[in-house]
Amino acid sequence: MSKSKGKQISKTLVWLMLIFVVLGLGGFGVKNFGGRVETIGSVGDTKISTDTYARALQRELRARAAATGGQTMSIAEAQSTGLVDAVRAQEISNAALDNEMARIGVSVGDDQVAREVMRIDAFKGPDGSFDREAYRYTLSQNGLTEAQFEASLRDEAARSLLQTAVVAGLTAPQTYVDELYGFIAERRSVSLIHLTAEDLDAPVPDPTGDDLTAQYEATPAAYTAPMTRRITYAWLTPEMMANRIEPDEELLHQLYQEHIDEFVQPEKRLVERLVFADMTEAQAAWDKIASGDESFDNAVAARGLSIDDIDLGDVSEVQIGGEAGQAVFALTEPGLAGPVMSDLGPAIFRVNAILAKQEIPFEEARETLAPEAVHDRAVRMIADKMSEFDDLLAAGATLEDLARETDMELGEIDYTADSDQGIAAYPDFRDAADAAVEGDFPEVKELDDGGIFALRLDGETPPTLRPLDEVRDQVAEDWRKAETARELAAKAEALKARVEGGEDMAALGLQVTSESALSRGGLMPQPLSDALFSLGAEGDTAVVPAGDEVWLIRLDAILPPDATDPGAEALRQSIASQVSQGIAQDLYNSFAQAVINAAGLSLDQAAINAVHAQFR
Repeated sequence: MSKSKGKQISKTLVWLMLIFVVLGLGGFGVKNFGGRVETIGSVGDTKISTDTYARALQRELRARAAATGGQTMSIAEAQSTGLVDAVRAQEISNAALDNEMARIGVSVGDDQVAREVMRIDAFKGPDGSFDREAYRYTLSQNGLTEAQFEASLRDEAARSLLQTAVVAGLTAPQTYVDELYGFIAERRSVSLIHLTAEDLDAPVPDPTGDDLTAQYEATPAAYTAPMTRRITYAWLTPEMMANRIEPDEELLHQLYQEHIDEFVQPEKRLVERLVFADMTEAQAAWDKIASGDESFDNAVAARGLSIDDIDLGDVSEVQIGGEAGQAVFALTEPGLAGPVMSDLGPAIFRVNAILAKQEIPFEEARETLAPEAVHDRAVRMIADKMSEFDDLLAAGATLEDLARETDMELGEIDYTADSDQGIAAYPDFRDAADAAVEGDFPEVKELDDGGIFALRLDGETPPTLRPLDEVRDQVAEDWRKAETARELAAKAEALKARVEGGEDMAALGLQVTSESALSRGGLMPQPLSDALFSLGAEGDTAVVPAGDEVWLIRLDAILPPDATDPGAEALRQSIASQVSQGIAQDLYNSFAQAVINAAGLSLDQAAINAVHAQFR
């Protein structure tokens, strides 16, 4: 039991470390709502504090943003996606289990909690040992007291003990695992006819005016201009500053030394090494090769090896090492060396090519290194100017003022979700442009190449349907593709009817291809595989459209999983593990709900709303 307890406490520490490290040691800042409301509810005698609920919400919002690489979602978005309900349900479940553990008198001792606290890196000093001041400071930065933090460790460990007791020993039913494995690993054979525009009896004609109108009205989204945001921006990149900067000679010399392996390369040779068990065997092989009775390649084959097995690539004398390296590099032209002792034993070496020593002096390398040095210096100069530019904006300067008074350059862009040219090629700019609100004050932000920018949203144009005359060519092309797909589908359906009527696919006058023993996802494009594995019985057919092409497929055979597949057992074990975890989670959730029902749940919606308001 102590082992389980230790593992679960470790999970708690990981969770806590994620708060400290991923969130940058930033606490939420909700304390007790002015001292009036401290809980959002309770399960039995156990309270659910507003602080705990708020931190859990922020942790999930930040985690979602980190996972997607986007902006932290608003509380309204989190509510619409069900995230808020999920977080609240988890906190209710935790409180229910805490209440149950308190009822039955199970807890974790102080010594165990103390040991785990002292293992957390965030609480250690420069010498690597536990530092009480670092402990207090880190907790205070996160709005936690020592008692609160240690109580959270103790509660999580106790919940883990209860969870282990509830789900211990659960295994997936073998019959269920077998059924899932049989379904997932099932294989199928198929015959296909691929139809393209060239298979139509006649080319698709040009569309009439009515055809164009119908296509335009049926798919307005295809001809609707996206929302456009009119944005003014000022920016400065290292590239903009490059022509104003002279390379720093000291930095160039430093870069040259850092990249010395690129500019100074010793002589190398393309080498193969054939190793033997002992020197007697190596000498015998050498004598045969020297007398012409056997070639080096034959000697390799006689050892059951291929050239790839003995190839060392391009190596230096130092890389080969010792007596072997000296022998190989004593050759003045490609040939054989040996037998000689190598790091793997007696060996014969074959040199296939000699690569001369290369040395590019600093004077020649300077031209290559200068752009990097200039870029590095420009990045530092821009970083030094950031606070100055921020101060100007804070003092009321406009972007236009910034462009006049500093090195920053002014620009404008009609920005859409598809914009990816110029400054819109930077993800940092796109994120800021998407999040911009009209009336916001510009602020200086960084670009991933060391540049900076500030922007202002001047206005928005909502999505607008373009006039038909403006997109006539696009509509005509879309109609041709759609009409081609319709006619191909009709032809495929007619062929399908003939096959179902008893005709052989090979007698239809079109090329038939066959694929055997395909696994799920083994037939491309993906719609073909999906359709193949949705057919119920051998001989069933289906018409599968994909873009402006169509396939007629027939299921020829349903085959069991491949018993010789080396990955079969791993797949079966993975299925069993996932099934067991799913059963355990369901059982644990049911147990938690039963505990909640028995203890009684009360929630304070006003307190919950107050927490949510802190995120707006």
